[in-house]
Amino acid sequence: MKIYTRAGDKGRTQLIGHKIVGKDDLRVDAYGTVDELNSWVGYTDSILSSDTKELHEELQEIQQLLFDVGRDLATPIDDKKHDFIFTDEIATKATKWLEEKIDKYTAAAPKIDRFILPGGSPEASAFHVARTTTRRAERKMIALQHAEEINPQTEIFINRLSDYFFAVARYANVLKKTDDVLYRNGNPVFR
Repeated sequence: MKIYTRAGDKGRTQLIGHKIVGKDDLRVDAYGTVDELNSWVGYTDSILSSDTKELHEELQEIQQLLFDVGRDLATPIDDKKHDFIFTDEIATKATKWLEEKIDKYTAAAPKIDRFILPGGSPEASAFHVARTTTRRAERKMIALQHAEEINPQTEIFINRLSDYFFAVARYANVLKKTDDVLYRNGNPVFR
């Protein structure tokens, strides 16, 4: 199999179902950002240390789920030949799994009453990049949704995933025995 097809040389690409769109299409931008996030999660997994290696399997699961989200975003809603992978059942299970992880990691981290800066350990810093990339993917998905219908389950999962990355970043700092960096000019905002 050849890696290059030359089909995209004129700035166009094919969605699932064979619809041709520009590479700057909102749909391509949305699933491309999810793909970027997936790559970053793979990078983050590759830098886990002996202190944080317990996160390896869940990061690999997140990568699988992100590929499913990207596939659904690449599938127009009117495509009759391809069903969404992120069904209500799968999405509900995946989102609940994230919420359980968020609760676990939040309970393990010191309480905070103000904003923190992205950083701390290398792993925590990488998770904060994942968090902000997830938020960008979410914004791209919302822009796409304003233009055409998408699988709504993907938005719910992506929204919860950014919360997960915040919680796991703080947990990585706990595992690395590194303090979160508090925003010095912030007033208490969390009770």
